[in-house]
Amino acid sequence: MSTLTPSKPGTATTAPAVPLRGSARVLLRMHRKALWAGAALLVLGIGTVVALRAWMASAKELCPDGDTTPCGGPIYQPTYARTSTEAFLADGGTVLLFLAGLVGVFVAGPLIARELESGTFRLSWTQSVSPARWLATRLAVPAALTVTGLMVLVIAYRWGLWALRGYPYSHLTGWYGPGIFPGTGPAVLGFALLAVAVGALSALLVRRTVLSMALTTFALGTVALGLGKRRHELWPTAFRQSSDPVKLKPGDWVIDMGRLTESGRKLYWEDCYAADPLRDVEACMRDRGAVDYFAEVHPASHYWPLQLVETGILLALAALAVFAAFRFLRRLHG
Repeated sequence: MSTLTPSKPGTATTAPAVPLRGSARVLLRMHRKALWAGAALLVLGIGTVVALRAWMASAKELCPDGDTTPCGGPIYQPTYARTSTEAFLADGGTVLLFLAGLVGVFVAGPLIARELESGTFRLSWTQSVSPARWLATRLAVPAALTVTGLMVLVIAYRWGLWALRGYPYSHLTGWYGPGIFPGTGPAVLGFALLAVAVGALSALLVRRTVLSMALTTFALGTVALGLGKRRHELWPTAFRQSSDPVKLKPGDWVIDMGRLTESGRKLYWEDCYAADPLRDVEACMRDRGAVDYFAEVHPASHYWPLQLVETGILLALAALAVFAAFRFLRRLHG
């Protein structure tokens, strides 16, 4: 009835925006412990990267290339600080994906499903907050906070990886590594938005805290594993052909290698290995008509196309999940 009451002269009619801001404040107050836990994880992540870089900077190296043996010695020995930093940062992208997925599980369980299961959502709906606005708040608040926090962590992670550039004999995988690639660009932000959307949809569908959290975990895990397995197919590879073994460039992500016949048919090394593991592979290839070498690679220049295509897929899935959540909510409650 308050929306039908005439406003006094000279007063601004900004009432429609108030419930959303008020709902956001109430939501943050209700889940302030989770908010503090997220802030603690953010500080921990940044502090870990800063500590690793400080450790590397303080490590004493005898040679400019990072060798701790006497310069010119026959054995290369990197500093323990560098090898440890590589070990810690090798799966940083996986950690960021896990944190994004954790937000989705929280949205599915304590944020939405618990209210639906206990019936406390009715209190919000009777205080000038429509079901659609109630759901929009529970999508917008965690999405904004998660994207902001992950952006900071992505910048810190890239800064940590930058310190490892140029070292020889590095055991750290390249930009395409499954534990590195997701955490160095916008793809992890798209995954975070998908996690929030899937969490909300799962909560509305199941309405049980534990079951909705389990469903969200399964859905996000399936998406993450599927993209990790098929990431190389998101952008066309570069084809290289040579009469000698193809020389790879720094940063090349090799997808496949083998030989070519005069007709252009591809012959793969694993075929000869499978046919006769004890036979000379080169001889096996020549007997099959091999004349040239080929390689299918993603050069370092494909980093951004792969990141943007993957981000686009994740955002499309997130938009679909949000649309389905609002449609399902409208069907249930009008």
